[in-house]
Amino acid sequence: MPPILSVWVLIRKQGSENLLLYMLFLCKLKRKKKCFPLQILCKEHNVETPHGVLHVTLHGTRTTRRPAILTFHDVGLDSKSCFSPLFKFEEMQEIVKNFTLIHIDAPGQEEGAAAYPTGYQYPSMETIAEMIPAVLQFFNFRTVIGVGVGAGAYILSKFTLANPDSVEGLVLINIDTNARGWIDWAAQKLSSVTSSLTEQILSHLFSQEELSSNTDLVQSHRERISKASNLINIELLWKTYNSRRDLNIDRNCTFKCPVMLVVGDQAPYEDAAVECNSKLDPTTTSFLKVTNSYVFLFSPAKLTEAFKYFIQGMGYMASSCMTRLSRSRTTSLSSSYSMDGSRSRSRTLSQGSQGGQMPPSPSQTMEVSC
Repeated sequence: MPPILSVWVLIRKQGSENLLLYMLFLCKLKRKKKCFPLQILCKEHNVETPHGVLHVTLHGTRTTRRPAILTFHDVGLDSKSCFSPLFKFEEMQEIVKNFTLIHIDAPGQEEGAAAYPTGYQYPSMETIAEMIPAVLQFFNFRTVIGVGVGAGAYILSKFTLANPDSVEGLVLINIDTNARGWIDWAAQKLSSVTSSLTEQILSHLFSQEELSSNTDLVQSHRERISKASNLINIELLWKTYNSRRDLNIDRNCTFKCPVMLVVGDQAPYEDAAVECNSKLDPTTTSFLKVTNSYVFLFSPAKLTEAFKYFIQGMGYMASSCMTRLSRSRTTSLSSSYSMDGSRSRSRTLSQGSQGGQMPPSPSQTMEVSC
């Protein structure tokens, strides 16, 4: 007998004094029904790979009709603290409902991870990238759209170069494709003596202007990192990232998929992102510059809109409704090439312009200043 019918029979037998209990039962059942879909949409997994275990969070169902959106976070963050501001943003929900999200935490970086013992050999950037195919195999996804930030952008770049058929598109935020030079190495050594690990990582995440203003966001990250139970793990990832090798990307050795580069104005890696943009294929690369280093929190609407255009350029979500930028933007596109291959490119989005234009195709290179 169904639960509700059973309760109703009990009420009929024992009288109306049980009516309140029945109403409470229905309320409890209703709350459970509301929570049940959320339990299905979000599930954590520990995925075995040839180089160790990765903590992975899956949002959505395992449908393979479309590529999954696979994310990789930056140093000093985990998948939750890095991507929640973006994927919980209201206008991002249209994308979230149409794609499965796979959030990967670098080894030992997930919330509540146990600290590694002294002397533990942390995997290199290349080794972490080699762990990703096992994640795709575990969830039975043939292709993904990668979204990486900082160290995560570097790792996804390594993965994409080694597995070009597995990546349909790549969003790289605050990326530095270069190995650290001698000057950078010396500066890092000096910084490690004069600054704490927390301050070193904060200078990686935020611009000097943002650090000087010491906003609540900077303070919350300072407190979270300094009090992390797995701080030794964070330090190991930080040292590994600073020991990265040059990706050696150029026009002849580049990504085979569309790429969107995103960087914050005056961000620590602004120049590196601009240099990376100059090395990529201009027919499949777009460049987005926003006003703050922490683009997820300060510019989620602009990033969401650009991401929708990017996905549409790959043939997905053709009927997606463009919102803020499509209603108010001024577009200017110019391209000029010299014999040495240099080019000038600009595409500006600002207030007070006409909307209704079609999203840019992958064959256009777009630089956006928001």
